Amino acid sequence: MSTPTSPQPGTPEERPAAAAWQLWILMVWHPAVGMAVDPVAVLALDTAPGADPAQYTVWVPLVYDEANPWRERLAEGVSPERIARWESEAGACQIAPAAVPEGAVDLRHAADLVLDELLGEVIPALPPRTGA
Repeated sequence: MSTPTSPQPGTPEERPAAAAWQLWILMVWHPAVGMAVDPVAVLALDTAPGADPAQYTVWVPLVYDEANPWRERLAEGVSPERIARWESEAGACQIAPAAVPEGAVDLRHAADLVLDELLGEVIPALPPRTGA
């Protein structure tokens, strides 16, 4: 019978900072669907108290122009208040929280894993953009 091992350095069990990671999917209007469901980026923040603030935005490839409204918003800066406002707004830009994926080794890796899921599952399921 094998004996359970203790967590290895760098495993999720030893990274309490991961609890302070927050991820959001940034979406814009999808003309064929008629809703803001077209993912253009993943925004990742580390909100651990006392930690250096870390922020990453990982952009979906090939949607440069479609993502411009989010680039303009992010240029104003990101704060919990702005995120709360963006979550409450209806319109052509939407933001949705995403879970921190298991196995993420750091904040940027967590954002990359969410982007991989979008590219592999969500985006292929969307209909083609009309007029693109």
